[in-house]
Amino acid sequence: MDDAPASSSLPRLRELALGIALYAVSAGIEARFTRRAFRGQDAPRVLPEYHRSRAISDLDFTRAGPLAAATAEALRPAVGPVYNAAVAMDFFRGAGKLEEVAAGTVLFAKDERTSGLFSRGDRMYLVLEGEVSLARDEQVIGRAKAGEIFGKMAALTHAPRSASAIARTDCRLLALDGRQFEARLRQKPEFARMLLAILIQRIRHAAAALARRGALAAGDLTKPTTVFDNTLMTGLRKLMREREPVRYSAGQTIFKEGDTGAFLYIVNSGTVAIVLQGKRLERVGAGGTFGEMAIVDRSPRSATAYAETDCELLALNRDDFLALLKTNPSFGISLLKALTARLASLPSQYR
Repeated sequence: MDDAPASSSLPRLRELALGIALYAVSAGIEARFTRRAFRGQDAPRVLPEYHRSRAISDLDFTRAGPLAAATAEALRPAVGPVYNAAVAMDFFRGAGKLEEVAAGTVLFAKDERTSGLFSRGDRMYLVLEGEVSLARDEQVIGRAKAGEIFGKMAALTHAPRSASAIARTDCRLLALDGRQFEARLRQKPEFARMLLAILIQRIRHAAAALARRGALAAGDLTKPTTVFDNTLMTGLRKLMREREPVRYSAGQTIFKEGDTGAFLYIVNSGTVAIVLQGKRLERVGAGGTFGEMAIVDRSPRSATAYAETDCELLALNRDDFLALLKTNPSFGISLLKALTARLASLPSQYR
């Protein structure tokens, strides 16, 4: 073959060049399509090979700085020292629907709307077999493996998805929609307790990452926050009727950052300000709660609280808190939603 005339190889070279050109054009078209799909527009159920290889590559999100790290902390699958795979499996097996998906399948896309409790979009998942990549802005920020759960933030808040989930391998999953999830929480309050601990751990980690990034900005103080509705507040007052409410005058400090936390507080009347680094982060109104983080993980207070107006508070110790989680599932669900919203809003509190 080395002795073949040069002229005889020209047709083969032209054919090869044409093939390379056609491949480059098709790859460019596919790349543009998959980038658009990845942003939640016309998202395919299975990603083409080109995009799949990018979505599941080993990318280090921490290189983008503390803000990216904090965002990833909020979105990554539930796993860690406080995560109990057996508790999660028991929770999902009672009501979860089995789904078998091929590698490259898009389970949900970033910015996809959940559209309420009965939509497909608000599902959360437990991985039985395989691996799922969680990606944001075409960058992998976490992976869910066998025994781990993901998608819980949208299931709790019914807000648009803040990341995309793509099957990295063929997977077997258990899925719960929002209605099934809340119903199951009422049957298995220990799962709510575990999720609370995971969320609080992530809030602390994300806040630390953001604090390294820059100055703290004041929160949205236009309207005091609430957590419990009127029905739940009425029930809580009845449960606590034998205990005298705690009263604070306007300007009085309730606790300081770094204090040991003995109580979770629920505002019965008045307004409480939450302060960190001299900035008011939040105003808690009637039906709102604060101090729950130190009760759950027994860590020092992460901020200072003072009475913005004369206020009356219901004070719950750790035993009260654990008893309420077991006997009043709505209490745990409300706290989970509040902490999920707090975690999602953390990046907006730093410049």
